[in-house]
Amino acid sequence: MKKLLALIMALCLLALPVIAEETDALTSASVADFYGASGLTGDDLMNSINAYNGFYAIASVNADGTPNIGFYIYSCVKLDDQYYLQLGLAPNQTTANIENGSALMAMYAPVPAGEGAMPYATAGARMNLEKVTDEAIIAALKEIAPQQSEMFYRIVLVRPLG
Repeated sequence: MKKLLALIMALCLLALPVIAEETDALTSASVADFYGASGLTGDDLMNSINAYNGFYAIASVNADGTPNIGFYIYSCVKLDDQYYLQLGLAPNQTTANIENGSALMAMYAPVPAGEGAMPYATAGARMNLEKVTDEAIIAALKEIAPQQSEMFYRIVLVRPLG
């Protein structure tokens, strides 16, 4: 009986990596937008990012599949009705991850209290990013962006927090 239980436990442990591979934490962490009323988009999102008064984090995936999160200085610029993030990144693991793949960025902005205030403590957005590699677009963005960094990411999808 003990050998049978040990065999069953071993088989269960062997199945864990297969189960884990089927979960995509980046796209399935939240499948419903519960806080749409506090979501920021367009110029409101760009202006909130550029006010530098919130909390900013960028999520990526390491080469071994483990999650990674980094906190960076960045700004948002608009070029031809498209929004771009300019990132000021130090050379580290998250930088390497997003240079070679995609990233998900979350921005949380404080909400003023008082009459007519939003019902949540923060407003913000989750953004899917795509690295800009076109040298002409990078040159145009450098003309209008506030930082010296040449790392630009196009915002391809914006969703509210939660």
